[in-house]
Amino acid sequence: MSRVLTLIASLLAGFVLALVAAGWLATWIITWVVEARYPPAGRRVAVEGGHLAVLEAGPGEGAPSRGTVVLLHGASANAMDPMLAIGRRLAGDGFRVLSFDRPGFGYSDRIASDAASPAVQARLIGEALAAMKIGPALIVGHSWSGALATALALDHPERVAGLALLAPVSHPWPGGSVGGYAAWYRSLPGRMLLTLATYTVAAPLGFAALDRFAEVVFRPQGLPEGYLDGARVPLILRPSTFGANLRDLDGLYAFVQRQSPRYREIAVPTVVIAGDSDPVVKTDIHAAALGREVPGAKLVVLPGVGHMLQYVAADTVVAEIEALAARERVGAE
Repeated sequence: MSRVLTLIASLLAGFVLALVAAGWLATWIITWVVEARYPPAGRRVAVEGGHLAVLEAGPGEGAPSRGTVVLLHGASANAMDPMLAIGRRLAGDGFRVLSFDRPGFGYSDRIASDAASPAVQARLIGEALAAMKIGPALIVGHSWSGALATALALDHPERVAGLALLAPVSHPWPGGSVGGYAAWYRSLPGRMLLTLATYTVAAPLGFAALDRFAEVVFRPQGLPEGYLDGARVPLILRPSTFGANLRDLDGLYAFVQRQSPRYREIAVPTVVIAGDSDPVVKTDIHAAALGREVPGAKLVVLPGVGHMLQYVAADTVVAEIEALAARERVGAE
């Protein structure tokens, strides 16, 4: 009997190892294919400890422009996402547009061990802007980068001329505090299992479900044709990027819990734009609160619009950014 049990255990162990090996191979192949299809674009800017990748559009350095707009993408995305949605249009309207891959995303280095913090990412982006000799710029932050853009305004005000916050995450939300599940996956066994999944099954499963995930994020509007390819969304499937995304999301609640009491210190023109049908970031918890707490902020709530308003309400978003640029120039005179 013991020999039978030993044989069964050996077969099961071999089967599990074979599955792990197959998952690792599939992940390696998917990573290779994704990076071949979406190679680096733009340039890399040196900061302390590494480089940040940035896409550029519009008038070049030293050329006349209506101002500089810096685009900061949300979770599970990269610099091409906001550039595709509104960046090229703003560039066509005369703005110099810079869209950064956040640390660990696209082709930016993760750089710091604590890079999951929006404050650390704000410091690194501030360093990149200084290296590029960019004076105060209009900062546009979507979703996760609502916390990042406000951190940039609070901690590095010399880099910020104005804020446009799109469906921003800014405040603690119900159910976001650390609970049993979060405590488990932060344990050593949980971290080990999560790392194993990241390098074996996350990419194959994510590849199969990427379009459905995107459809959920765009609700109640539909997924635009060509979005996944145009925004280079499959880059999120690479293990290093997938892991960075999880860590960024994991630490977000605690960060906004600490930062949110400071929003009354923001001293630049600000517009907050959100949809009243956003299923991802609740407008009444985040955008509406920012509208009340940031001095002089303008709150724009779009009826029937969901989370990806930079795509489905691009006309309104671009118009508000251009109005913010005009407001910032008037305030500077």
